[in-house]
Amino acid sequence: MGDKYDCLKLKSQLCFPLYACSKEIIRKYKPFLDKFDLTYTQYITMMALWENESMNVRELGLVLFLDSGTLTPVLKKLESKGYLERKRSKEDERNLIVTVTEKGWKLREEALSIPESMSSCVNLEPEEASELYRLLYKVLGTQAR
Repeated sequence: MGDKYDCLKLKSQLCFPLYACSKEIIRKYKPFLDKFDLTYTQYITMMALWENESMNVRELGLVLFLDSGTLTPVLKKLESKGYLERKRSKEDERNLIVTVTEKGWKLREEALSIPESMSSCVNLEPEEASELYRLLYKVLGTQAR
């Protein structure tokens, strides 16, 4: 019979390996992203925009699981690098629309090497990676994309 403090051990926490794994994977992305002067958050923001071309900030935040306090500085930095534009919606001034620029589309071409480079850094078989992906989205309470 375990003691009453077993629930407080790291080995009892699902959140700990998720946290540690997330940090480790982001660390492994760093050398590939450094070539493009991007942080991981900037990279996932660009990926969402490449998929959708143009989005309002609220939708972008929902897709990325980021609040506006985190997303706004990221968007400002990406805009200063020339990868995107932020403009008020003509239909509703309250909506800020983010659109990929020509330079942002060129970045997409250059970034094609990143996923393949990263795949060699993750010690999972393709089936295992697919199952993990599905399970992580289940934890997030949404469908895998």
